[in-house]
Amino acid sequence: MNPYMTSSSSLPPEQPDTLITHLLAAKRSLSCIDHVYRADDLVKKTRQALEGHTITAARTIFLHNGSAAQSNLLDHVLDHTRSIARDGGSEFQKVIGALDAAQARLQHTLDQLRATKVESSLRPDGEPSRSLVDFVDESGVTGLLSTIKESIDASGEARRLYGESNAALEDDISQVRQLLATDDDRERLLNPNSNSDSPVPDILQGMEEHAQDMADNLEGLVKHFDLCVTAIKHTEGGGAAAQQIANDLPEGVVRDLASTELPLESMSEEERAEMLGILEKDANELEEVVMDIKDRSAEMERNYERVELYTEQLVEWHDRKITAISLMEAICERLPNYITQSHVFLLRWDEEKAKIADHMEELESLREFYDGFLSAYDNLIIEIGRRKTTEVRMKKVVQDSMAKMDKLFEEDLAERDAFRQEQGDFLPVDIWPGLMMPPQRYKICQEDQGVKSVPDISASVIQRSIRRITGRPPDH
Repeated sequence: MNPYMTSSSSLPPEQPDTLITHLLAAKRSLSCIDHVYRADDLVKKTRQALEGHTITAARTIFLHNGSAAQSNLLDHVLDHTRSIARDGGSEFQKVIGALDAAQARLQHTLDQLRATKVESSLRPDGEPSRSLVDFVDESGVTGLLSTIKESIDASGEARRLYGESNAALEDDISQVRQLLATDDDRERLLNPNSNSDSPVPDILQGMEEHAQDMADNLEGLVKHFDLCVTAIKHTEGGGAAAQQIANDLPEGVVRDLASTELPLESMSEEERAEMLGILEKDANELEEVVMDIKDRSAEMERNYERVELYTEQLVEWHDRKITAISLMEAICERLPNYITQSHVFLLRWDEEKAKIADHMEELESLREFYDGFLSAYDNLIIEIGRRKTTEVRMKKVVQDSMAKMDKLFEEDLAERDAFRQEQGDFLPVDIWPGLMMPPQRYKICQEDQGVKSVPDISASVIQRSIRRITGRPPDH
C-alpha cells in the first residue's frame, strides 16, 4: 500500500503538515523574482556601457601614445637613481654587518675579561674582588664606538637626504604612471582593437547566460509551488489552506492555474505517489536552486561593478592624459637637481665609508690587544702553576736532604760516643781539642728571605686556563 494513501484516499495525518511546510517554503522562494528582474536590468545597462567604450577608448589611446616617449625617459632616470640607492644601501648594510660583527667580537672579549676574576692570592690582602676588565681602560673603546656612531649617523643622514630626493622623484613619476596607466591590463582595456582582451564583452555574455538560467530556475520554482498547491488540494481538508497560502504572491509571478484545478478523482493512487515523490525531491533541491539564483545575482552585481569601474576610468582617462603631459614637463625641469643629488650622495658615502673602514681596523686592534691580555693572564696562571710545582719539588728535595743529614749526624754522634768509651781512658783530653766535640750540624734554608712563596692556585683554575689556551682559535 502506498504510504501516502489511506483507506479514504487521503494522506496520513502528518502528511498535510509536511506539504504545508513545503508550500510555505516554495512561496518564500518565489521572492527570487526580484533577482530575475534585476538581472534583466543589468544586462541592458552592460550592453549600453559596452557601446560607449569604443569611442572613449580610441581618443584616450591617441593621447597615451604621444606621452610614451617622455614616460620612458623618466623611467630610465628613476631606474638609475634607484640603482645608486640600492647599491649604496647594500654596501651600507654590509658595512654595518661587519661593524656589528667586530663590535660583537670585542664585546665578547670584554665579557670574558669581565667574567675572569683575578685570583685573590695574586692580590694584596683585603683588596676587593677584581676582574681583568678592571685593569683595562674602557674609555678608549667608548670613544672609538662614539666616533664610529658619528660616521654611521653621517652616512645615514646622506642616505636619508638621497632617499628624500628619490622619493620625490618616485612620487612625481608615480603620478605620471597613475595618469598614463601604462600597465598591460589597462592597455588591453583601453585598446579598441583588442575586444578579445577586454573583459566587458565576456561580462555581458556571462550576464546574459546568468539571466537566462535565473529565469529558467524561477520557472522551476513556480512549477514546484503549483505542484505543492495541487498536492495539498488533493489532500483531505487541505484545499482551503492551499488557497489561503497561494494568495498574495510576489508581483510578476505567473502560475499555471489549470494544473492545480484537477479534480481529486482524476488522479490515481499511483499518480499521487509519483507526484508526491517528485514534490519531495524538488523540495530537497529548493534551497539549492534559491541559492543558485542569489549567487548568480551576486556575481552579476560584482561584474556590473567592474563594468561601472571601467566606464569611469574610460571617461576620466582623456583628461588624465592631458594632465600627465603637463606634469612630465614640470618633472623634466627638476631632473638636473635629482641627478645632482645622486653625485652628492656617492661622494659623501665614499668619504664616510673610508672613515668607517679605518675605525674598524682600530676596533679590531683593540680586540686583539684585549685578547692578548686575556691570553697572557691564562698563561700567567699556567706559569704560576708551573712555579708552584717547582717550588714544591725544591722543598721536597730540601726535606729529603735534611732527613739524610740528620741521619748522618746521629750515626756520627753514636760512633763518637762509642770511640770515647773504648779509647777515652787511654787518651789524654788535651791530646786533640776536637776529641770531645760533637759532629758538625748542617741546615738548608732559603737564601733570600725577601722572596715570597709562590701563591696557591687551585688545579681547577689552572686547568681552565689550559683549556682556554689550547681551545682558543689561532688568530687569538
